[in-house]
Amino acid sequence: MGDEMGLPAGTELRRWVRMRRRLNAPPERVLRAWSDPEELARWFPERIEGGLAVGSRSILVWPDRRVWWEVVEATESRFVFRWPWLADERLITTVHVLVDPAGYGSWLDLEDGPFPLDQAGVLDAWAKAIEGWSEALARLRAHLDFSVDLRPRS
Repeated sequence: MGDEMGLPAGTELRRWVRMRRRLNAPPERVLRAWSDPEELARWFPERIEGGLAVGSRSILVWPDRRVWWEVVEATESRFVFRWPWLADERLITTVHVLVDPAGYGSWLDLEDGPFPLDQAGVLDAWAKAIEGWSEALARLRAHLDFSVDLRPRS
């Protein structure tokens, strides 16, 4: 089946990062951890410049970098934003965070992409995204379920 370029199946050039996590926190609490600047700063960046309202562009600040993100959608079950992966902003992906109830807790599904692997630097960005989101979701779970901040201290 491959794509229109005649590549064999499984060699598609557009990839996504997709992860699913089970959290003990209820859906409202999980979504607030993404959509409330004070909550987000407790587990993801060090701080946020600006708000996280739909249509707004904010700056997420870490000790070693600053990254903008634009909130595209915020509802009772999803939070969607766009942000750049490469320094020159050639690669801007859309992150979908979907939260569903699961007993007293939640299922969190995260999807980031697309990553067009035929463009320079994108394969490394995709690999970095897989590693980065794995770490971020571990920090989110530590924050929500155990009230622990796993971020390294400088």
